[in-house]
Amino acid sequence: MTVMQTTAATSGPNATRTDICSAPPRRHPRPDGQDRYTISEVVAFTGLTAHTLRWYERIGLMSHIDRSHTGQRRYTNRDLDWLDFVGKLRMTGMPVADMVRYAELVREGESTYAQRQELLAATRRDVLTRIAELQDTLAVLDRKISFYADADRVREAERTR
Repeated sequence: MTVMQTTAATSGPNATRTDICSAPPRRHPRPDGQDRYTISEVVAFTGLTAHTLRWYERIGLMSHIDRSHTGQRRYTNRDLDWLDFVGKLRMTGMPVADMVRYAELVREGESTYAQRQELLAATRRDVLTRIAELQDTLAVLDRKISFYADADRVREAERTR
């Protein structure tokens, strides 16, 4: 659902580029500016546990999360987008240390685009390797399934003779 996109904030030669974590932009439960979610709401939206969300914040995978006047975490739509992207990185098998490094690079700004690109490109290569391995495994499973299906048909044909 989420891929990193780069969009031009303005047009023309002085356009700035900003990473966003949505493609296409997803509908959020609340509009920007009114997008203050409790940790329990984020748990419900993402399927992550409150413990995981706090851990992500503690290790630096999440940037600073705003707090209410009573100290409760208040997540934004942007935080939800980031969590969605982190979920995609997790599915790739990217090590947590690399995800944290990527988050640090994002916070450092545009000067880290090349480093971020390389980190994602390396992850992409790993994913392609895993896909090829899974396709090979799928082919073996298909051959075995076909073998057993053929064996069942032969046995059935012999019984009906």
